[in-house]
Amino acid sequence: MDHSGHVACGSCDLRSGRLDRYQDFKRTEEVGSNEEVSEKLLVKRPIYPLIGLLASVLIIIFGIITAKDIECVWFLGAMWLLLLFFGYWRACLAVIPVAVLASAVLAGITYLISRDIQSTYAAVNRILAVCIAVVPGLALSPIYLVRNFSTLRLPRMLTLGMMITLTFFPLLGGEVKQVREAMKTRGAGSFFSPQIFYRAFLIPLVIRLVNISDTLALSVETRGFTKDADACSVYKTVTLRATDIVFLLAVLAGCVLVVVL
Repeated sequence: MDHSGHVACGSCDLRSGRLDRYQDFKRTEEVGSNEEVSEKLLVKRPIYPLIGLLASVLIIIFGIITAKDIECVWFLGAMWLLLLFFGYWRACLAVIPVAVLASAVLAGITYLISRDIQSTYAAVNRILAVCIAVVPGLALSPIYLVRNFSTLRLPRMLTLGMMITLTFFPLLGGEVKQVREAMKTRGAGSFFSPQIFYRAFLIPLVIRLVNISDTLALSVETRGFTKDADACSVYKTVTLRATDIVFLLAVLAGCVLVVVL
């Protein structure tokens, strides 16, 4: 009796199992490394979350309004130093490479199209305003923001929606990376081919996202989530401190000065 076929199938299953375990290990390792990188940007005692969000909005608005003025550079520099002073130095340093690269690319494109130095200067200031405005969000833990909303007795659906939104984009990036690696492993070919993009990338990505949404819904249900704010308690309340007021006043002063001057 010939057992060679059974032996071959057994060896293939063994190699397949080892490959699956190795891929799971690498995926866990990558997720852990991404979480470590994001946690390094967090601030131990961040600014009051709503004040941080308000500061980000003000920086973007006044950065765009005064983008063509020479004072805009001083305003953006002052906001960056202010965030640096209040403990956001890791996030402030992390946005520098992104700001430099994005500013260089946008400046080159704007100048090639308009041939106007002032328009190029304004485009760079707008990019810098966005990069500085995201610093409070980079250094803020989603749990801290959710606790702030729960402390203020905001609707629970808003709290859950905010938490899911903040965690969805990093999760989406990880899923896209995994699907792309699966395409490379199977030799799917060019990513820019419409047929390959649809069958080898888009469909698997949609299926993975649907599975994630089902898991998320089950997780919310098993944790006893309720829309009634009175039926829940906050583990650690987020309180407003004097330093938060000082930070907000400094941001408002910068916004007033950049308009007046």
